[in-house]
Amino acid sequence: MKATVSRKAHFNAAHRLHRSDWSDEKNTTVFGKCNNPNYHGHNYELIVSVTGEIDPVTGFVIDVKILSDLIKEHIEDVLDHKNLNLDVVDFENRNPTAENIAVVIWNKLRPYINLKMDLEVVLYETPRNFVTYKGN
Repeated sequence: MKATVSRKAHFNAAHRLHRSDWSDEKNTTVFGKCNNPNYHGHNYELIVSVTGEIDPVTGFVIDVKILSDLIKEHIEDVLDHKNLNLDVVDFENRNPTAENIAVVIWNKLRPYINLKMDLEVVLYETPRNFVTYKGN
């Protein structure tokens, strides 16, 4: 019997969507106000879900405390109150779009989740704009 366990978290971070190999005009055309040279911030909301078999002994798919601790250590402590472009090594050569942030989060958590379980990351950049990444 399978079930999905989810944990919500949040972090605040600044970023700028920009490609240094493009002209200022092209960056402005493609990224609009998200290309602000002084950066801008978001209050990101995160939902991490793990799907797997329910352990007949514990009744857990995954211990939510363990999932919570993983998110705190590997995501919140790394991304919260950071400038993603300047402070986070994962974005040295990667534009910090919501899509790329979700992929980075998934990659940071995947090594700690049993490979028999599915991992899904849902990242809300705003209440109406969000990305789902399942590792594919």
